[in-house]
Amino acid sequence: MAKRSDTQGRLDDAARAGWLYYVAGRTQDEIAAAMSISRQSAQRLVSLAVAERLIKVRLDHPIAACLELAEALRKKYDLKHVEVVPSDPAGSSSTVGIAEAGAAEIERWLKRPDPIVIAVGTGRTLKAAVDQLPPMECPQHRIVSLTGNIGPDGSAAFYNVIFSMADAIKARHFPMPLPVLCSSAEERETLHDQALVRSTLRLGAQADVTFVGIGELGPDGPLCVDGFLGKEEMLKLVQEGAAGEICGWVYDNQGRLLANSINDRVASVPIPPRETSSVIGIAQGRKKFQAISAALKGNIINGVITDEATAEQLLGR
Repeated sequence: MAKRSDTQGRLDDAARAGWLYYVAGRTQDEIAAAMSISRQSAQRLVSLAVAERLIKVRLDHPIAACLELAEALRKKYDLKHVEVVPSDPAGSSSTVGIAEAGAAEIERWLKRPDPIVIAVGTGRTLKAAVDQLPPMECPQHRIVSLTGNIGPDGSAAFYNVIFSMADAIKARHFPMPLPVLCSSAEERETLHDQALVRSTLRLGAQADVTFVGIGELGPDGPLCVDGFLGKEEMLKLVQEGAAGEICGWVYDNQGRLLANSINDRVASVPIPPRETSSVIGIAQGRKKFQAISAALKGNIINGVITDEATAEQLLGR
């Protein structure tokens, strides 16, 4: 029998202590007695379980202020789904809170017994949400990527989430075997005419629910940072009135897709129709405000998961 390493052994102990504390509801004194360790050691093991993300905590108690903001957003933008999570003024992460809420909403859809099609976009926040999903067996569902999975240098696009999602939930998955942006409109047409790509495009249009990230524009925007657009191209887009992007599709401050050379080159599946799909954007933060606001105004999305501060800004408070 292989001897477990000291590190693995300590993580096992931390997992046991974390389970006893958060699930079984034991006090630290009771954990110390059960594991034959000191109270201080029990406290350190519980802290280690949290630090190593062995424990994932979800807040089930509805917070009145968040519920009120969610209802106000629902009415203002005629949304199907809204969730507002508490803001953390001192937090440095751009995904804390909404990643967990996004994971919970994705999980609710995955738990449906009848087969559904789930479309997913890309981005840091969406990837953080998918990384929170628990292992599940969902062979009845189909997961389809809206965006290409090839980066500008030919490597796999890092923030394309379909493969990590499929690994977690064991469902049939349909990647888009294309670059995020083609070199020309003609190249996109040629690639979209391939049989495998046509089937993915059709499947994406049938999505029952769609989860997307929302990207801000500018030199620090995802399209620029990840190398899909040069700084000059990005600045030109902003000068032309672009306000945000979803799956590479660029839109103005009223949520209207721009007729320009960038959108002509986007290889992504068109965002599924809001009449037949719940299209849920997951985003928060001041730098994304313009992009989120425009997506809501233009009905590009009909659902949103965000935080208190962003919700208040969207409501003009």
